[in-house]
Amino acid sequence: MGWGSGSVEFPYLIAPLDALKTKAQSDGTTITSSPNDNASQGASAAQSADIAIVCINADAGEGYITVEGNAGDRKDLNAWHNGNDLVKAVAAVNKKTVVVVHAVGPILMEEWISNPNVVAVVWAGLPGQESGNGLVDVLYGASPSGKLPYTIAKKAEDYGTTIARGDDKNWDLFIDYRRFDKNNIEPRFEFGFGLSYTNFTFSELSVSGAPKSGPATGTKIPGGPADLWETVATVTAKVANSGGVAGAEVPQLYIGYPASAGEPPKQLRGFTKLKLEAGASGTATFKLRRRDLSVWENGKWTVPSGEFGVFVGASSRDVRLTGKIVV
Repeated sequence: MGWGSGSVEFPYLIAPLDALKTKAQSDGTTITSSPNDNASQGASAAQSADIAIVCINADAGEGYITVEGNAGDRKDLNAWHNGNDLVKAVAAVNKKTVVVVHAVGPILMEEWISNPNVVAVVWAGLPGQESGNGLVDVLYGASPSGKLPYTIAKKAEDYGTTIARGDDKNWDLFIDYRRFDKNNIEPRFEFGFGLSYTNFTFSELSVSGAPKSGPATGTKIPGGPADLWETVATVTAKVANSGGVAGAEVPQLYIGYPASAGEPPKQLRGFTKLKLEAGASGTATFKLRRRDLSVWENGKWTVPSGEFGVFVGASSRDVRLTGKIVV
Protein backbone atom coordinates (compact mmCIF):
# COMPACT_ATOMS: atom_id res chain seq x y z
CA MET A 1 0.00 0.00 0.00
CA GLY A 2 1.03 3.60 -0.47
CA TRP A 3 1.18 6.00 2.46
CA GLY A 4 -0.22 9.42 3.26
CA SER A 5 -3.39 11.15 4.37
CA GLY A 6 -5.56 9.00 2.12
CA SER A 7 -4.24 5.67 3.38
CA VAL A 8 -5.60 3.37 6.09
CA GLU A 9 -4.22 0.50 8.12
CA PHE A 10 -4.98 -3.00 6.89
CA PRO A 11 -7.26 -4.87 9.35
CA TYR A 12 -5.05 -7.85 8.42
CA LEU A 13 -2.56 -8.74 5.69
CA ILE A 14 -2.07 -12.07 3.92
CA ALA A 15 1.50 -11.71 2.68
CA PRO A 16 2.60 -13.57 -0.48
CA LEU A 17 5.08 -15.83 1.30
CA ASP A 18 2.54 -16.79 3.98
CA ALA A 19 -0.05 -17.70 1.36
CA LEU A 20 2.48 -19.70 -0.65
CA LYS A 21 3.50 -21.67 2.45
CA THR A 22 -0.14 -22.44 3.24
CA LYS A 23 -0.69 -23.68 -0.31
CA ALA A 24 2.50 -25.75 -0.21
CA GLN A 25 1.35 -27.48 2.98
CA SER A 26 -1.91 -28.46 1.32
CA ASP A 27 -0.37 -29.92 -1.84
CA GLY A 28 2.82 -31.40 -0.45
CA THR A 29 5.33 -29.11 -2.12
CA THR A 30 8.30 -27.41 -0.50
CA ILE A 31 8.98 -23.69 -0.23
CA THR A 32 12.51 -22.39 0.23
CA SER A 33 12.47 -18.67 0.92
CA SER A 34 14.82 -15.72 1.08
CA PRO A 35 12.65 -12.95 2.59
CA ASN A 36 15.07 -10.07 2.11
CA ASP A 37 16.66 -7.98 -0.67
CA ASN A 38 20.01 -9.77 -0.81
CA ALA A 39 20.59 -10.93 -4.39
CA SER A 40 23.10 -13.67 -3.58
CA GLN A 41 20.86 -15.12 -0.89
CA GLY A 42 17.92 -15.05 -3.29
CA ALA A 43 19.95 -16.89 -5.90
CA SER A 44 21.01 -19.47 -3.33
CA ALA A 45 17.40 -20.16 -2.37
CA ALA A 46 16.30 -20.40 -6.02
CA GLN A 47 19.04 -22.44 -7.65
CA SER A 48 17.63 -25.88 -6.84
CA ALA A 49 13.94 -24.98 -7.09
CA ASP A 50 11.61 -26.17 -9.86
CA ILE A 51 10.18 -22.64 -10.07
CA ALA A 52 11.46 -19.38 -8.59
CA ILE A 53 9.11 -16.55 -7.62
CA VAL A 54 10.71 -13.14 -7.14
CA CYS A 55 8.63 -10.36 -5.58
CA ILE A 56 9.78 -6.78 -6.26
CA ASN A 57 8.10 -3.47 -5.60
CA ALA A 58 8.05 0.30 -5.97
CA ASP A 59 5.95 2.40 -3.60
CA ALA A 60 5.04 6.04 -3.06
CA GLY A 61 3.14 8.39 -0.79
CA GLU A 62 3.26 11.87 0.66
CA GLY A 63 6.56 13.54 1.37
CA TYR A 64 6.88 13.05 5.11
CA ILE A 65 8.49 9.63 4.60
CA THR A 66 11.69 9.07 2.60
CA VAL A 67 12.67 5.60 1.42
CA GLU A 68 15.95 5.00 -0.42
CA GLY A 69 16.08 8.65 -1.41
CA ASN A 70 12.47 8.67 -2.61
CA ALA A 71 10.90 11.56 -0.71
CA GLY A 72 7.28 10.54 -0.99
CA ASP A 73 6.89 10.24 -4.75
CA ARG A 74 9.33 8.10 -6.69
CA LYS A 75 12.47 9.75 -8.05
CA ASP A 76 12.70 7.31 -10.96
CA LEU A 77 10.95 4.27 -12.44
CA ASN A 78 13.24 1.54 -11.12
CA ALA A 79 12.18 -1.18 -8.71
CA TRP A 80 13.00 -0.42 -5.08
CA HIS A 81 15.09 -2.47 -2.65
CA ASN A 82 17.60 -3.88 -5.15
CA GLY A 83 14.76 -5.35 -7.21
CA ASN A 84 16.46 -5.44 -10.62
CA ASP A 85 19.61 -7.10 -9.29
CA LEU A 86 17.53 -9.59 -7.33
CA VAL A 87 15.64 -10.66 -10.46
CA LYS A 88 18.84 -10.97 -12.49
CA ALA A 89 20.56 -13.01 -9.81
CA VAL A 90 17.68 -15.45 -9.49
CA ALA A 91 17.15 -15.76 -13.25
CA ALA A 92 20.84 -16.56 -13.63
CA VAL A 93 20.36 -19.80 -11.67
CA ASN A 94 16.74 -20.76 -12.34
CA LYS A 95 15.25 -21.33 -15.80
CA LYS A 96 11.66 -20.82 -14.63
CA THR A 97 11.69 -17.47 -12.88
CA VAL A 98 8.36 -15.72 -12.29
CA VAL A 99 8.55 -12.03 -11.36
CA VAL A 100 5.76 -10.57 -9.23
CA VAL A 101 5.52 -6.77 -9.28
CA HIS A 102 3.75 -4.77 -6.58
CA ALA A 103 3.97 -1.14 -7.67
CA VAL A 104 2.08 2.15 -7.59
CA GLY A 105 2.70 2.65 -11.32
CA PRO A 106 4.98 1.60 -14.17
CA ILE A 107 8.50 0.37 -13.52
CA LEU A 108 11.28 -0.21 -16.04
CA MET A 109 11.93 -3.89 -16.79
CA GLU A 110 14.54 -3.73 -19.52
CA GLU A 111 17.39 -5.05 -17.35
CA TRP A 112 15.72 -8.47 -17.15
CA ILE A 113 12.53 -8.76 -19.20
CA SER A 114 14.28 -10.30 -22.24
CA ASN A 115 16.10 -12.90 -20.14
CA PRO A 116 14.79 -16.27 -21.43
CA ASN A 117 14.75 -17.57 -17.85
CA VAL A 118 12.11 -14.97 -16.89
CA VAL A 119 9.08 -16.95 -18.04
CA ALA A 120 6.29 -14.77 -16.64
CA VAL A 121 5.52 -11.45 -15.02
CA VAL A 122 2.56 -11.13 -12.66
CA TRP A 123 1.65 -7.46 -12.38
CA ALA A 124 0.00 -7.47 -8.96
CA GLY A 125 -0.23 -3.71 -8.41
CA LEU A 126 -1.41 -2.75 -4.92
CA PRO A 127 -3.80 -5.60 -4.12
CA GLY A 128 -4.48 -4.86 -0.44
CA GLN A 129 -5.07 -7.14 2.49
CA GLU A 130 -5.67 -10.31 0.43
CA SER A 131 -2.43 -9.85 -1.52
CA GLY A 132 -1.04 -13.32 -0.93
CA ASN A 133 -4.27 -15.24 -1.50
CA GLY A 134 -4.93 -13.38 -4.76
CA LEU A 135 -1.42 -14.10 -5.97
CA VAL A 136 -1.66 -17.79 -5.14
CA ASP A 137 -4.98 -18.05 -6.98
CA VAL A 138 -3.37 -16.75 -10.18
CA LEU A 139 -0.13 -18.72 -9.84
CA TYR A 140 -2.06 -21.95 -9.33
CA GLY A 141 -4.45 -21.59 -12.26
CA ALA A 142 -7.22 -19.05 -11.67
CA SER A 143 -7.30 -17.35 -15.08
CA PRO A 144 -6.35 -13.66 -14.73
CA SER A 145 -8.25 -10.95 -16.59
CA GLY A 146 -6.66 -7.70 -15.43
CA LYS A 147 -5.58 -5.01 -17.90
CA LEU A 148 -2.89 -2.36 -17.49
CA PRO A 149 -4.30 1.13 -16.73
CA TYR A 150 -1.08 2.70 -18.03
CA THR A 151 1.70 2.06 -20.52
CA ILE A 152 4.91 0.38 -19.39
CA ALA A 153 7.70 1.96 -21.43
CA LYS A 154 11.12 0.66 -22.41
CA LYS A 155 12.77 3.82 -21.08
CA ALA A 156 11.62 6.74 -18.98
CA GLU A 157 12.20 9.26 -21.77
CA ASP A 158 9.49 7.59 -23.86
CA TYR A 159 6.83 9.12 -21.62
CA GLY A 160 7.96 12.62 -22.66
CA THR A 161 7.07 14.17 -19.31
CA THR A 162 8.96 15.99 -16.61
CA ILE A 163 7.79 17.11 -13.21
CA ALA A 164 8.64 20.63 -12.06
CA ARG A 165 7.28 22.54 -9.11
CA GLY A 166 4.64 25.03 -10.22
CA ASP A 167 4.53 23.66 -13.76
CA ASP A 168 0.82 23.55 -14.55
CA LYS A 169 0.77 25.22 -17.98
CA ASN A 170 2.53 22.83 -20.33
CA TRP A 171 -0.15 20.18 -20.73
CA ASP A 172 -1.86 18.50 -23.67
CA LEU A 173 -3.82 15.38 -24.60
CA PHE A 174 -0.76 13.43 -25.72
CA ILE A 175 0.05 11.50 -22.57
CA ASP A 176 0.57 7.79 -22.00
CA TYR A 177 -0.76 5.64 -24.88
CA ARG A 178 -1.88 8.73 -26.80
CA ARG A 179 1.72 9.97 -26.95
CA PHE A 180 3.07 6.51 -27.79
CA ASP A 181 0.58 6.20 -30.66
CA LYS A 182 1.22 9.72 -31.99
CA ASN A 183 5.01 9.29 -32.01
CA ASN A 184 4.97 5.61 -33.02
CA ILE A 185 6.91 4.60 -29.90
CA GLU A 186 7.01 0.88 -29.16
CA PRO A 187 6.10 0.22 -25.51
CA ARG A 188 7.21 -2.74 -23.47
CA PHE A 189 3.58 -3.38 -22.51
CA GLU A 190 0.86 -1.13 -23.82
CA PHE A 191 -2.11 0.50 -22.10
CA GLY A 192 -4.90 -2.08 -21.77
CA PHE A 193 -2.57 -5.08 -22.07
CA GLY A 194 -3.17 -8.23 -20.04
CA LEU A 195 -2.91 -11.95 -20.73
CA SER A 196 -5.10 -14.85 -19.68
CA TYR A 197 -4.75 -18.63 -19.46
CA THR A 198 -7.11 -18.91 -22.42
CA ASN A 199 -7.54 -17.17 -25.78
CA PHE A 200 -10.26 -14.95 -27.19
CA THR A 201 -11.36 -14.15 -30.72
CA PHE A 202 -13.25 -11.03 -31.85
CA SER A 203 -15.74 -10.89 -34.72
CA GLU A 204 -18.98 -9.39 -36.06
CA LEU A 205 -18.38 -5.69 -35.44
CA SER A 206 -21.55 -3.62 -35.75
CA VAL A 207 -21.76 0.18 -35.68
CA SER A 208 -25.11 1.94 -35.68
CA GLY A 209 -26.13 5.58 -35.31
CA ALA A 210 -24.23 8.84 -35.64
CA PRO A 211 -24.51 12.29 -34.04
CA LYS A 212 -25.11 15.52 -35.90
CA SER A 213 -22.06 17.72 -36.23
CA GLY A 214 -21.88 21.00 -34.33
CA PRO A 215 -22.02 22.18 -30.73
CA ALA A 216 -24.11 20.55 -28.02
CA THR A 217 -27.39 22.22 -27.15
CA GLY A 218 -30.23 21.68 -24.76
CA THR A 219 -30.93 22.45 -21.14
CA LYS A 220 -27.84 23.17 -19.08
CA ILE A 221 -27.24 20.57 -16.38
CA PRO A 222 -24.13 19.82 -14.29
CA GLY A 223 -21.49 18.83 -16.84
CA GLY A 224 -22.87 20.77 -19.79
CA PRO A 225 -25.90 20.75 -22.11
CA ALA A 226 -28.25 17.82 -21.60
CA ASP A 227 -27.71 16.30 -25.03
CA LEU A 228 -24.02 15.76 -24.26
CA TRP A 229 -25.07 12.67 -22.32
CA GLU A 230 -27.50 11.24 -24.86
CA THR A 231 -26.58 8.01 -26.65
CA VAL A 232 -25.88 8.80 -30.29
CA ALA A 233 -24.24 5.57 -31.52
CA THR A 234 -23.87 1.94 -30.47
CA VAL A 235 -20.98 -0.42 -31.17
CA THR A 236 -21.19 -4.18 -30.63
CA ALA A 237 -18.72 -7.01 -31.13
CA LYS A 238 -18.79 -10.76 -30.60
CA VAL A 239 -16.11 -12.19 -28.30
CA ALA A 240 -15.53 -15.96 -28.11
CA ASN A 241 -13.41 -17.98 -25.68
CA SER A 242 -11.42 -20.04 -28.17
CA GLY A 243 -9.16 -21.65 -25.56
CA GLY A 244 -9.51 -24.64 -23.31
CA VAL A 245 -10.41 -23.12 -19.93
CA ALA A 246 -12.92 -20.62 -18.58
CA GLY A 247 -11.78 -17.00 -18.44
CA ALA A 248 -12.74 -13.39 -18.84
CA GLU A 249 -11.81 -10.86 -21.49
CA VAL A 250 -12.02 -7.07 -21.34
CA PRO A 251 -12.81 -5.82 -24.86
CA GLN A 252 -11.97 -2.14 -25.28
CA LEU A 253 -13.44 0.49 -27.60
CA TYR A 254 -11.22 3.26 -28.96
CA ILE A 255 -12.35 6.15 -31.15
CA GLY A 256 -10.24 8.04 -33.67
CA TYR A 257 -11.42 11.57 -34.51
CA PRO A 258 -11.38 13.18 -37.98
CA ALA A 259 -7.89 14.46 -38.81
CA SER A 260 -9.12 18.06 -38.76
CA ALA A 261 -9.85 17.79 -35.02
CA GLY A 262 -6.16 17.52 -34.05
CA GLU A 263 -6.89 14.78 -31.52
CA PRO A 264 -4.75 11.73 -30.58
CA PRO A 265 -4.86 8.80 -33.05
CA LYS A 266 -7.31 6.96 -30.82
CA GLN A 267 -8.86 7.41 -27.40
CA LEU A 268 -10.49 4.93 -25.04
CA ARG A 269 -14.25 5.37 -25.00
CA GLY A 270 -15.49 2.17 -23.40
CA PHE A 271 -14.66 -1.25 -21.97
CA THR A 272 -16.55 -4.17 -20.50
CA LYS A 273 -15.75 -7.58 -19.05
CA LEU A 274 -17.16 -10.82 -20.44
CA LYS A 275 -16.81 -14.00 -18.37
CA LEU A 276 -16.93 -16.96 -20.74
CA GLU A 277 -16.66 -20.71 -20.41
CA ALA A 278 -14.38 -22.50 -22.86
CA GLY A 279 -16.04 -22.44 -26.29
CA ALA A 280 -18.68 -19.91 -25.27
CA SER A 281 -19.19 -16.45 -26.76
CA GLY A 282 -20.78 -13.19 -25.73
CA THR A 283 -21.51 -9.74 -27.05
CA ALA A 284 -19.69 -6.60 -25.95
CA THR A 285 -21.93 -3.54 -26.23
CA PHE A 286 -20.67 0.03 -26.10
CA LYS A 287 -23.01 3.00 -25.92
CA LEU A 288 -21.43 6.20 -27.27
CA ARG A 289 -22.69 9.50 -25.90
CA ARG A 290 -22.41 12.75 -27.78
CA ARG A 291 -19.70 13.73 -25.28
CA ASP A 292 -17.64 10.72 -26.39
CA LEU A 293 -17.43 12.13 -29.92
CA SER A 294 -17.01 15.82 -29.03
CA VAL A 295 -14.05 18.17 -28.75
CA TRP A 296 -13.78 21.37 -26.72
CA GLU A 297 -13.88 24.16 -29.29
CA ASN A 298 -14.44 27.87 -28.74
CA GLY A 299 -15.87 27.27 -25.29
CA LYS A 300 -18.32 24.59 -26.41
CA TRP A 301 -18.44 20.82 -26.75
CA THR A 302 -18.64 20.26 -30.50
CA VAL A 303 -18.87 17.17 -32.71
CA PRO A 304 -16.52 17.71 -35.68
CA SER A 305 -17.66 16.64 -39.12
CA GLY A 306 -15.86 13.87 -40.95
CA GLU A 307 -15.01 10.21 -40.40
CA PHE A 308 -14.49 8.74 -36.93
CA GLY A 309 -12.51 5.52 -36.68
CA VAL A 310 -13.93 2.73 -34.50
CA PHE A 311 -11.41 0.28 -33.01
CA VAL A 312 -12.29 -2.72 -30.82
CA GLY A 313 -9.67 -5.01 -29.38
CA ALA A 314 -7.83 -6.48 -26.41
CA SER A 315 -5.57 -3.47 -25.76
CA SER A 316 -4.62 -0.10 -27.22
CA ARG A 317 -2.19 -1.85 -29.59
CA ASP A 318 -4.07 -5.12 -30.09
CA VAL A 319 -6.96 -3.91 -32.26
CA ARG A 320 -9.01 -6.80 -33.62
CA LEU A 321 -11.91 -5.05 -35.38
CA THR A 322 -12.23 -1.71 -37.17
CA GLY A 323 -15.15 0.34 -38.42
CA LYS A 324 -16.23 3.94 -38.82
CA ILE A 325 -18.83 6.54 -37.98
CA VAL A 326 -19.42 9.26 -40.58
CA VAL A 327 -20.75 12.60 -39.33
